[in-house]
Amino acid sequence: MTHYPGPLRIAPLQQETTSSLICRIASRYGMQAKVLRACWKWRNYPPGHEGGGARADAEVLLNAAGRQLLADMCGVEEDVLARALPSWAEGDAKLRAEAGDPVGLWRIGGAVAGPVAFGCRLCTARRTGAAVRVVRYTPRWERACVRHGRWLLDADANQRLEHLDLRGLPEVMAAQRRWPSVARRAVRAGAEPERVFALAQAVVSRWWEQAYGWERETIWPRRLHLVAGGDAGGDLERWRIVGRDAGVFPEVVAVADALLDPAMAALVWADSGAGRPRALPTDGMFCRGLGERLGRGWLGPLAATDHGGPLIAWMGSVIRLRRGADGPPGYDNDPWWLRQEHHAATMAGQLRVLGKEKKAPGSGTMWRAAVPAEQRRLITRTIESAEEQLLQLRGVQTGPTADVAQQLLRNLRHSAALIDNAWRRTAVAAVNAGMPWEEVARWAGMPADTLMNMLAAGQEDGG
Repeated sequence: MTHYPGPLRIAPLQQETTSSLICRIASRYGMQAKVLRACWKWRNYPPGHEGGGARADAEVLLNAAGRQLLADMCGVEEDVLARALPSWAEGDAKLRAEAGDPVGLWRIGGAVAGPVAFGCRLCTARRTGAAVRVVRYTPRWERACVRHGRWLLDADANQRLEHLDLRGLPEVMAAQRRWPSVARRAVRAGAEPERVFALAQAVVSRWWEQAYGWERETIWPRRLHLVAGGDAGGDLERWRIVGRDAGVFPEVVAVADALLDPAMAALVWADSGAGRPRALPTDGMFCRGLGERLGRGWLGPLAATDHGGPLIAWMGSVIRLRRGADGPPGYDNDPWWLRQEHHAATMAGQLRVLGKEKKAPGSGTMWRAAVPAEQRRLITRTIESAEEQLLQLRGVQTGPTADVAQQLLRNLRHSAALIDNAWRRTAVAAVNAGMPWEEVARWAGMPADTLMNMLAAGQEDGG
């Protein structure tokens, strides 16, 4: 006969993963989690990381008998568990056929009910009396524990930290307090807060990657060193990944608030020429005002010239909506629609790339490891700028011949110059990364002596 733990009451925490609750039950009874999980029959194995090791964001789905068993172990009614655990009502075809025996299936939490993060152990101790690890479904705009000054990290990454210390960064806690009012403003504007946040995060995360070359940027380096315990220098690339979301959170909230402001949208319209269309200026009122809101008066021209990025795409949607014009084929005029390639990369994804680069055999075998971040950024921005120029030409072949010809030729000439620039930068970067120059010249379709002349002239940036 199988004996289950006694009837102690172990309440779930709101938005907790079912797997996390099972681990807490086991801890309460002094058992290993794997011993307690043996009370269920499992139809698959726990998910793990690529390099081995259990995933903290592993989640379980249970059949009816399995849910009843868990309720008995907790000493809590099933309806209480259903309200607290997002995965409680999630079903699976493999479970529906199971009857009688308690059965479970393993899943990855992010694929069940959204982003998964570690909980604050101090908050857990305050609620339960035990400072144990908890994993919860937590949106990315609720990651700062204001009570204890902690930034709660994603649980899907293969790294040891559960939180970052925010006690030296009161502006991050202030932004967390401010977000609910921004979310309410989004709802009043008819926008979904999560989409507004995603767009603002994409805009600011893109700036974070570009900030390597911003000599006047002093705020983010200070925050990064603080969350790294004082100095991120020894492992800067890793800390730039782990510390990004906490480091940029005040700016993300500020950008979201700005994009929801009708007055800021009016500045975009004025910059575009309103009824007399013109190219957006590099010193436009909108980008200048956005920089001032962020405490960076110098940021405006940099933001205005980041063609191909999510901010320019948002501005284009605002302008087209005001003009009553359709967007290019395959694109949407919804200002909060975010192209897939513009989504901010997750911490887990970036750490996987970084790990693969460090483990690559030999020197210079991986592009991101061999080519400096600044060079990669320049190549990417040049390509995106060319893409933006070409997108503007869709549907322009109507109207007076002189106007159409002028716009086509100017944009095509600009695009060709940008593509040539990216082509040269890439060729030079490849040689500097250790690729044989004869082979690079062949790939680029350029005479070998042309490439040699570029290198000899000291054009490391391919400009």
